[in-house]
Amino acid sequence: MRITKKLPISPASLLGAAIGLLALILLFVGVAAQAISREPELAPGQRVVTIFDHGEKRSVITEADTVGDTLERANISLSAGDIVEPAADTQFTTTDFTVNIYRAKPVMIVDGMRREHVLSPHSTPRDIVKNSETKLYEEDIVSMNRSQNPLVDGPGVQVTIDRATPLTLVLYGEKTTMRTQGETVADLLAEKEIVLAADDTLSVAESTEITEGMTVEIWRNGVQTVTEEQEIDFSVRTIQDADKDPSYKEVQTPGKKGKKSVTYEITMRNGEEIERKEIQSVELNAPVEEVVVVGAKFNYTGGPLNEAQINALGSCESGMTATRNSGNGFYGAFQFMPATWRTSAPAPYNNVLPHEAPLDAQKQAVQNLLSRSSIFTQFPGCANKMRAQGIL
Repeated sequence: MRITKKLPISPASLLGAAIGLLALILLFVGVAAQAISREPELAPGQRVVTIFDHGEKRSVITEADTVGDTLERANISLSAGDIVEPAADTQFTTTDFTVNIYRAKPVMIVDGMRREHVLSPHSTPRDIVKNSETKLYEEDIVSMNRSQNPLVDGPGVQVTIDRATPLTLVLYGEKTTMRTQGETVADLLAEKEIVLAADDTLSVAESTEITEGMTVEIWRNGVQTVTEEQEIDFSVRTIQDADKDPSYKEVQTPGKKGKKSVTYEITMRNGEEIERKEIQSVELNAPVEEVVVVGAKFNYTGGPLNEAQINALGSCESGMTATRNSGNGFYGAFQFMPATWRTSAPAPYNNVLPHEAPLDAQKQAVQNLLSRSSIFTQFPGCANKMRAQGIL
């Protein structure tokens, strides 16, 4: 029988073996980590694009030049209301790029009795409303919660707007339209950080309840200056078109009111205005004249004078110049006085000055006048000349 003798293993040998095994493990881990962290080798024109889509991360290697092309090649579609950052037409400038996609979600905006369905990619209630058709003011309070009635409001979230109350505040003469969440005038003053001085007067009690459209005035006793903007009315110029019927009217150039800044010196006593005096007025925007074209076509029907006679009368009075304004109170081709014109001119030209009416209307006014009076009474000078010439 052969007896094998076991040699004893020393602690040093065990320690050495353990160190060697640990070194092999560390070497393996290092190689694996290096393999994991090593960036993929890119061919010329390629780039790595990391896409965050609704919380999910995806990296693609692409030769596309824009964000939109990359999404299309990656079979990532966008729905109405989705937002891509950067924009789809953004061109890549590096080989490592990040794209974020914010998916639109159904939202019901509740604004009092008004409800608006929207698809919004935004996460905050104020951003959701600002990017909808609903107008929002800074003082409005906006909250968001899950829809409580999916059958009525639809699935998704519900954004509710608590509207601030609009009112007018006159602070030492400066009028401002504002909104408040306060319930009383005292709440309004605190919200707007308005501190009343000892000689200030409040138009209503601080305990007054805030109502829509109300006016709250704060005045200081004594003399003070107030500047306010006022509108300037525009003028209207009428152009007569002899080729159009009198019923025709067209605004060729719409008028526009101007604006001026007017400064007053106001004396106040116990909240009441005792005296107001204008001390300065500055035009901010000039008004724009309105130009209106009206029909001035007139059918001349004749009368006591024949065509030769009435043409001779007009030539004698003004050289047959229909637009003549002599400057001495006589107007038009036949030099009418306004009072005589108003009783003789055909409608609607009896409401304008003679030289503003078409020539045929002026001729008709002469015929109307002479149908009840004599040419020698109305136009004595020219009538005598016409008789001497054998025209009458």
